Amino acid sequence: MLANEARLERWERKVEWPLTALAVVFLAAYAWQVLDDHGAMHFVLEIVLWLVWGVFAADFVTRMTLAQNKAKFLKTHIFDLLAVVLPMVRQLRVLRLITVITLLNKKFQHKIRQRVSIYVAGVTVIVVFCASLAVLDAERHAENASITTFGDALWWTLTTMSTVGYGDRYPVTGEGRLVAGLLMVGGIALLGVITGTIASWLVEKLRGVEEAELETAQELRNLRSEIAELRKELNARSGG
Repeated sequence: MLANEARLERWERKVEWPLTALAVVFLAAYAWQVLDDHGAMHFVLEIVLWLVWGVFAADFVTRMTLAQNKAKFLKTHIFDLLAVVLPMVRQLRVLRLITVITLLNKKFQHKIRQRVSIYVAGVTVIVVFCASLAVLDAERHAENASITTFGDALWWTLTTMSTVGYGDRYPVTGEGRLVAGLLMVGGIALLGVITGTIASWLVEKLRGVEEAELETAQELRNLRSEIAELRKELNARSGG
Protein backbone atom coordinates (compact mmCIF):
# COMPACT_ATOMS: atom_id res chain seq x y z
CA MET A 1 0.00 0.00 0.00
CA LEU A 2 2.73 2.44 1.02
CA ALA A 3 4.62 1.53 -2.14
CA ASN A 4 1.60 2.59 -4.18
CA GLU A 5 1.45 5.97 -2.40
CA ALA A 6 5.15 6.51 -3.07
CA ARG A 7 4.61 5.66 -6.73
CA LEU A 8 1.66 8.06 -6.82
CA GLU A 9 3.84 10.90 -5.50
CA ARG A 10 6.59 10.09 -8.01
CA TRP A 11 4.03 9.98 -10.83
CA GLU A 12 2.54 13.36 -9.87
CA ARG A 13 5.99 14.97 -9.70
CA LYS A 14 6.96 13.43 -13.03
CA VAL A 15 3.89 14.56 -14.98
CA GLU A 16 3.34 17.94 -13.29
CA TRP A 17 5.13 20.08 -15.88
CA PRO A 18 4.15 18.04 -18.98
CA LEU A 19 0.47 18.31 -17.97
CA THR A 20 0.87 22.01 -17.28
CA ALA A 21 2.29 22.46 -20.79
CA LEU A 22 -0.63 20.47 -22.19
CA ALA A 23 -3.00 22.74 -20.27
CA VAL A 24 -1.48 25.72 -22.06
CA VAL A 25 -1.90 23.92 -25.41
CA PHE A 26 -5.48 23.07 -24.47
CA LEU A 27 -6.34 26.68 -23.63
CA ALA A 28 -4.69 28.00 -26.78
CA ALA A 29 -6.52 25.48 -29.00
CA TYR A 30 -9.84 26.06 -27.27
CA ALA A 31 -9.49 29.86 -27.48
CA TRP A 32 -8.55 29.64 -31.17
CA GLN A 33 -11.52 27.41 -31.88
CA VAL A 34 -14.00 29.67 -30.06
CA LEU A 35 -12.68 32.98 -31.38
CA ASP A 36 -12.31 31.68 -34.95
CA ASP A 37 -15.76 30.13 -35.21
CA HIS A 38 -16.16 27.83 -38.24
CA GLY A 39 -12.55 28.53 -39.27
CA ALA A 40 -10.54 26.24 -41.51
CA MET A 41 -8.71 24.78 -38.48
CA HIS A 42 -11.85 23.98 -36.49
CA PHE A 43 -11.72 20.22 -37.11
CA VAL A 44 -7.97 19.99 -36.41
CA LEU A 45 -8.37 21.98 -33.19
CA GLU A 46 -11.20 19.68 -32.10
CA ILE A 47 -8.89 16.68 -32.54
CA VAL A 48 -6.18 18.42 -30.50
CA LEU A 49 -8.67 19.16 -27.71
CA TRP A 50 -9.85 15.57 -27.51
CA LEU A 51 -6.29 14.21 -27.58
CA VAL A 52 -5.26 16.45 -24.70
CA TRP A 53 -8.46 15.54 -22.86
CA GLY A 54 -7.53 11.87 -23.37
CA VAL A 55 -4.13 12.47 -21.74
CA PHE A 56 -5.80 14.16 -18.76
CA ALA A 57 -8.25 11.24 -18.47
CA ALA A 58 -5.38 8.73 -18.56
CA ASP A 59 -3.54 10.72 -15.89
CA PHE A 60 -6.61 10.70 -13.63
CA VAL A 61 -7.13 6.95 -14.05
CA THR A 62 -3.43 6.30 -13.34
CA ARG A 63 -3.47 8.40 -10.17
CA MET A 64 -6.67 6.75 -8.94
CA THR A 65 -5.15 3.30 -9.59
CA LEU A 66 -2.03 4.20 -7.59
CA ALA A 67 -3.98 5.79 -4.72
CA GLN A 68 -4.16 3.67 -1.57
CA ASN A 69 -7.61 4.91 -0.52
CA LYS A 70 -9.55 5.32 -3.74
CA ALA A 71 -12.72 6.64 -2.06
CA LYS A 72 -10.71 9.39 -0.34
CA PHE A 73 -8.91 10.13 -3.61
CA LEU A 74 -12.22 10.65 -5.41
CA LYS A 75 -13.55 12.90 -2.62
CA THR A 76 -10.45 15.09 -2.70
CA HIS A 77 -10.27 15.23 -6.52
CA ILE A 78 -13.87 16.05 -7.44
CA PHE A 79 -12.79 18.87 -9.75
CA ASP A 80 -10.38 16.59 -11.62
CA LEU A 81 -13.12 13.99 -11.97
CA LEU A 82 -15.58 16.54 -13.37
CA ALA A 83 -12.96 17.88 -15.79
CA VAL A 84 -12.48 14.36 -17.15
CA VAL A 85 -16.07 13.08 -17.07
CA LEU A 86 -17.83 16.21 -18.32
CA PRO A 87 -16.42 17.34 -21.69
CA MET A 88 -18.61 20.41 -21.31
CA VAL A 89 -16.31 21.83 -18.63
CA ARG A 90 -13.05 20.28 -19.77
CA GLN A 91 -11.56 23.71 -20.52
CA LEU A 92 -11.46 24.41 -16.78
CA ARG A 93 -8.57 21.94 -16.61
CA VAL A 94 -6.40 24.91 -17.55
CA LEU A 95 -6.39 25.82 -13.86
CA ARG A 96 -3.30 23.62 -13.69
CA LEU A 97 -1.57 26.84 -14.75
CA ILE A 98 -1.71 27.77 -11.08
CA THR A 99 1.42 25.57 -10.85
CA VAL A 100 3.29 28.22 -12.83
CA ILE A 101 2.11 30.92 -10.44
CA THR A 102 3.24 28.77 -7.51
CA LEU A 103 6.77 28.47 -8.91
CA LEU A 104 7.03 32.19 -9.66
CA ASN A 105 5.75 32.89 -6.19
CA LYS A 106 8.53 31.10 -4.31
CA LYS A 107 10.51 34.27 -3.68
CA PHE A 108 7.54 35.63 -1.73
CA GLN A 109 7.18 32.58 0.50
CA HIS A 110 8.20 34.58 3.59
CA LYS A 111 5.18 36.88 3.14
CA ILE A 112 1.81 35.12 3.30
CA ARG A 113 -0.13 38.20 2.20
CA GLN A 114 2.06 38.71 -0.89
CA ARG A 115 1.70 35.06 -1.87
CA VAL A 116 -2.08 35.18 -1.59
CA SER A 117 -2.17 38.36 -3.68
CA ILE A 118 -0.29 36.68 -6.52
CA TYR A 119 -2.55 33.62 -6.37
CA VAL A 120 -5.66 35.80 -6.45
CA ALA A 121 -4.38 37.84 -9.41
CA GLY A 122 -3.39 34.74 -11.39
CA VAL A 123 -6.58 32.81 -10.67
CA THR A 124 -8.73 35.85 -11.48
CA VAL A 125 -7.14 36.30 -14.92
CA ILE A 126 -7.46 32.59 -15.74
CA VAL A 127 -11.06 32.31 -14.55
CA VAL A 128 -12.15 35.48 -16.38
CA PHE A 129 -10.59 34.33 -19.66
CA CYS A 130 -11.91 30.76 -19.44
CA ALA A 131 -15.40 31.84 -18.37
CA SER A 132 -15.57 34.35 -21.22
CA LEU A 133 -14.62 31.69 -23.75
CA ALA A 134 -17.01 29.14 -22.24
CA VAL A 135 -20.05 31.43 -22.18
CA LEU A 136 -19.34 32.69 -25.70
CA ASP A 137 -19.06 29.11 -26.94
CA ALA A 138 -22.36 28.22 -25.28
CA GLU A 139 -24.36 31.33 -26.15
CA ARG A 140 -23.18 32.62 -29.51
CA HIS A 141 -25.55 30.60 -31.71
CA ALA A 142 -28.51 30.40 -29.31
CA GLU A 143 -31.83 32.02 -30.16
CA ASN A 144 -32.25 35.51 -28.63
CA ALA A 145 -28.63 35.40 -27.42
CA SER A 146 -27.24 38.66 -26.03
CA ILE A 147 -23.66 37.36 -25.77
CA THR A 148 -22.43 37.00 -29.35
CA THR A 149 -18.89 38.43 -29.31
CA PHE A 150 -15.87 37.98 -27.08
CA GLY A 151 -16.25 41.60 -25.95
CA ASP A 152 -19.80 40.84 -24.82
CA ALA A 153 -18.61 37.71 -23.03
CA LEU A 154 -15.76 39.52 -21.29
CA TRP A 155 -18.07 42.34 -20.14
CA TRP A 156 -20.63 39.82 -18.87
CA THR A 157 -17.92 37.86 -17.02
CA LEU A 158 -16.56 40.95 -15.27
CA THR A 159 -19.99 42.20 -14.19
CA THR A 160 -21.07 38.75 -13.03
CA MET A 161 -17.86 37.95 -11.20
CA SER A 162 -17.92 41.27 -9.37
CA THR A 163 -21.61 40.60 -8.45
CA VAL A 164 -22.64 43.87 -10.17
CA GLY A 165 -24.83 42.23 -12.82
CA TYR A 166 -26.09 45.07 -15.02
CA GLY A 167 -28.46 42.73 -16.85
CA ASP A 168 -27.61 44.03 -20.32
CA ARG A 169 -25.97 40.70 -21.13
CA TYR A 170 -27.18 37.35 -19.80
CA PRO A 171 -27.02 33.65 -20.75
CA VAL A 172 -30.06 31.93 -22.21
CA THR A 173 -28.75 28.36 -22.54
CA GLY A 174 -28.39 25.72 -19.85
CA GLU A 175 -24.64 25.50 -20.36
CA GLY A 176 -24.28 29.26 -20.22
CA ARG A 177 -26.26 29.41 -16.99
CA LEU A 178 -24.08 26.67 -15.52
CA VAL A 179 -21.02 28.79 -16.30
CA ALA A 180 -22.82 31.75 -14.72
CA GLY A 181 -23.55 29.82 -11.54
CA LEU A 182 -19.98 28.66 -11.17
CA LEU A 183 -18.73 32.16 -11.90
CA MET A 184 -20.99 33.69 -9.24
CA VAL A 185 -19.69 31.29 -6.60
CA GLY A 186 -16.11 31.85 -7.74
CA GLY A 187 -16.59 35.61 -7.77
CA ILE A 188 -17.87 35.64 -4.20
CA ALA A 189 -14.96 33.46 -3.09
CA LEU A 190 -12.39 35.67 -4.83
CA LEU A 191 -13.94 38.84 -3.41
CA GLY A 192 -13.74 37.25 0.03
CA VAL A 193 -10.06 36.46 -0.44
CA ILE A 194 -9.35 39.97 -1.73
CA THR A 195 -11.22 41.54 1.21
CA GLY A 196 -9.36 39.29 3.63
CA THR A 197 -6.04 40.21 2.01
CA ILE A 198 -6.74 43.94 2.33
CA ALA A 199 -7.86 43.48 5.94
CA SER A 200 -4.70 41.51 6.66
CA TRP A 201 -2.60 44.29 5.16
CA LEU A 202 -4.36 46.96 7.26
CA VAL A 203 -4.00 44.91 10.45
CA GLU A 204 -0.33 44.37 9.68
CA LYS A 205 0.21 48.11 9.17
CA LEU A 206 -1.68 49.04 12.35
CA ARG A 207 0.20 46.41 14.32
CA GLY A 208 3.46 47.85 13.02
CA VAL A 209 2.46 51.34 14.15
CA GLU A 210 1.40 50.03 17.56
CA GLU A 211 4.65 48.12 18.00
CA ALA A 212 6.65 51.21 17.01
CA GLU A 213 4.76 53.29 19.59
CA LEU A 214 5.40 50.69 22.28
CA GLU A 215 9.10 50.58 21.40
CA THR A 216 9.29 54.39 21.56
CA ALA A 217 7.52 54.45 24.94
CA GLN A 218 9.90 51.80 26.27
CA GLU A 219 12.91 53.76 25.03
CA LEU A 220 11.56 56.89 26.77
CA ARG A 221 11.14 54.97 30.02
CA ASN A 222 14.67 53.61 29.74
CA LEU A 223 15.99 57.09 29.01
CA ARG A 224 14.19 58.53 32.06
CA SER A 225 15.61 55.75 34.23
CA GLU A 226 19.12 56.49 32.99
CA ILE A 227 18.65 60.21 33.63
CA ALA A 228 17.40 59.47 37.15
CA GLU A 229 20.42 57.26 37.80
CA LEU A 230 22.75 59.99 36.54
CA ARG A 231 21.08 62.54 38.81
CA LYS A 232 21.50 60.25 41.80
CA GLU A 233 25.14 59.71 40.95
CA LEU A 234 25.75 63.46 40.52
CA ASN A 235 23.95 64.22 43.78
CA ALA A 236 25.99 61.58 45.58
CA ARG A 237 29.28 63.02 44.27
CA SER A 238 28.29 66.61 45.04
CA GLY A 239 27.13 65.64 48.53
CA GLY A 240 30.35 63.80 49.17
